[in-house]
Amino acid sequence: MPDVMFYLLVGGALSSGFMPVFTQYIAKEDDDNAWRAANTFITVAIIFIIIFNILGITFAKFLVPLVAVGSLNSKEMFELTVKLTRIMFTAVTFTVLAGLTRGILNSYNIFTSPSVGPVLYNVGMILGAALLGNRFGIFGLAAGVIFGALLNFLVQVPDFLKVGKRFRFQLDLKHEGYKRMLQLMGPAIIGLSISQLNLVVNQNIASVLGEGSITALRYANRLMLLPLGIFAMGIATTIFPSLNMHIARGEYDKFKETFSLGMRMVMFITIPSAIGMIALNVPIIRLLFKTGKFGEQDVLVTAYALAFYSFAVVGQSAVQISTRGFYSLQDTKTPVKVGALTVLVNILLNLMFVMFFKQLAIGGIALSYSISSILNMILLQRGLSKKLNGLKEKEIIISTVKSIGASIVMGIAALVTYKFLEYNFGIESKLMQLIGVGGAVFIGIVVYALVAVILKMDEVKFMLKMVKK
Repeated sequence: MPDVMFYLLVGGALSSGFMPVFTQYIAKEDDDNAWRAANTFITVAIIFIIIFNILGITFAKFLVPLVAVGSLNSKEMFELTVKLTRIMFTAVTFTVLAGLTRGILNSYNIFTSPSVGPVLYNVGMILGAALLGNRFGIFGLAAGVIFGALLNFLVQVPDFLKVGKRFRFQLDLKHEGYKRMLQLMGPAIIGLSISQLNLVVNQNIASVLGEGSITALRYANRLMLLPLGIFAMGIATTIFPSLNMHIARGEYDKFKETFSLGMRMVMFITIPSAIGMIALNVPIIRLLFKTGKFGEQDVLVTAYALAFYSFAVVGQSAVQISTRGFYSLQDTKTPVKVGALTVLVNILLNLMFVMFFKQLAIGGIALSYSISSILNMILLQRGLSKKLNGLKEKEIIISTVKSIGASIVMGIAALVTYKFLEYNFGIESKLMQLIGVGGAVFIGIVVYALVAVILKMDEVKFMLKMVKK
């Protein structure tokens, strides 16, 4: 539940409303109006999040059934979930503050500390598990979430103080820039609300499929989000200020070039990621999660879900680029309409698979998500192309086809390598599992790079430049 608030306020409001307007003022060298709008936006956000926290902690027992109806079957499980939810509501204050500072820093093309923040967020969670887990159990992990969220915010403060000298708590609710931010973020928040509803429906369906279903889906989903979070979000975050600047200056050809490059890079990275997760789904899950009570059967169930989820990596990654293209044009309504349609498709597919294809089990939920993600990608791409009379689609399609071809060769090479290493070294220990997966991934990357060079893909050169930087 705290994450829902973070995605709505930070994910929706910042990218759709705050950054396009703030960057437009910066592009026109109108710092005064940029900061008057930003100050009001941040002040209102902080007031809102404080009220939200109070309400969330007070009414947690009514919120929990909305996201996990299966928890009602056990009084002990329900009470534990309520307690954990109340504790972690504290963390959302710091994650929202971190999101607000990240939006401003990205507008000034400062990416290092905002990128380090989420790393420290995860470090906090790891420390909570490692240092407090044995003594306080799962409450130690909850404390780690709060600590990580605080680190996420604090690491960005020094850079914010450098560029944010004009910041002060201010409530100029009639400022034109602030009102424009609200107008733009409204549809985006509705769209993200629909997206969160989608996750709630998926989780509720999973909660009645059997014990461990939510956990298996969550682990598989987290792995699916790994390339999305590292690469797609990184590329989208980096090109977003440039897209905003190009539109503010009327540079539409440069906008198309930047968008095309972003989309091609996303395809170049996420297509092999998806194929790799399908080829090595069981070995990857076994390496990462098989320990303690997480047995071989759990490995197979989670890997099964991951195979179906993998296709969503490509769709969700492309959506990050397309959505920011619409936001740069200050069109937040189209992504909402497309998102609402694809969520409806996802829910209908979920119900269909559960009712008529029960043998798919949680695989049906993951497959529904993948299909709706690909549909979302196609509809957004077509809509943005119509809006701008073309988006260099030929370049994107050629690059995508080449990436698919190279990825298939890579997947075969990785699987053959893993089978060879498994046969010769076994999979009994974590070291052997690491050798198997690590060796297969290494060979896969080498093969993919070689095939990409043979196919003369420009993305290889750009990737090398990125690595050097």
